[in-house]
Amino acid sequence: MKTINLLTFAFSLLVLVGCKQDKKDSDEKMDAVGVTDTIVTITPLEQTSPKYPEATLTHPGGDVIEVPAGSVNFDFTVENYELGVQTENAGENGLANSGNGQHIHFILDNGPYSAHYESGFSKEIEEGEHVMLAFLSRSYHESVKNPTSFVVKKIVAGNPSEDQKMDVDFTAEHLFYSRPKGTYTGEDTKKVLLDFFLVGTEISQEGNKVKVTVNDGSDYLITEWVPHVIENMPMGENKIQLTLVDENLEPIPGPFNAVTRVITLEEAEEDM
Repeated sequence: MKTINLLTFAFSLLVLVGCKQDKKDSDEKMDAVGVTDTIVTITPLEQTSPKYPEATLTHPGGDVIEVPAGSVNFDFTVENYELGVQTENAGENGLANSGNGQHIHFILDNGPYSAHYESGFSKEIEEGEHVMLAFLSRSYHESVKNPTSFVVKKIVAGNPSEDQKMDVDFTAEHLFYSRPKGTYTGEDTKKVLLDFFLVGTEISQEGNKVKVTVNDGSDYLITEWVPHVIENMPMGENKIQLTLVDENLEPIPGPFNAVTRVITLEEAEEDM
């Protein structure tokens, strides 16, 4: 009888210890979730940006530029917009801002843009056929969105082989990725600009949309072509995916209508 009681006591003790350990493990897991699991949000930028409805960017020639492969000079004309100055509300909207002011975003084959603060500059162009998109940008990298603020052209560099040729229809629907880009540090990590450029299409509640996926998580649907802000992304690398979709949420065919980029968020360096 005593043996049974001792065994019962030992078993009860093991169960009690096990329950306490399970609760401890559960609490630790809950604490970890509370620390690491944040909900990424994507919302329209609250502050209204200057519109620049008459800003114009042009480039001489037709829809196709034929150039030698290598260093190519680009001479744009900018009207009703000033490069190299700060946008009126820079620093008031919490977005990363260029100290060099307003500029041109130059995008080749939907790769990461290069920023240019003068209307003339040179770029290295590899042999082949390419698509160039250039548009006016505010100092905090938000694109100026109007019918005359951009230039899109095909570039034929050198003597492309058949494998280097590109069949692109500028009357079709195109999505070009712009922001976010690169590395964000300190305060700039809190509100990250999401911006893209549309050519030959519009987005709406009833029509086409831009689907955004952050870190393979939930999908967000953007139905208005306005700047958006991504918040609550974790420190480190973050993956941003944009896809142009139709009213049925089916991807729209096109060379650039689905794109993935990786950006990095870093804590501010502490003063020594």
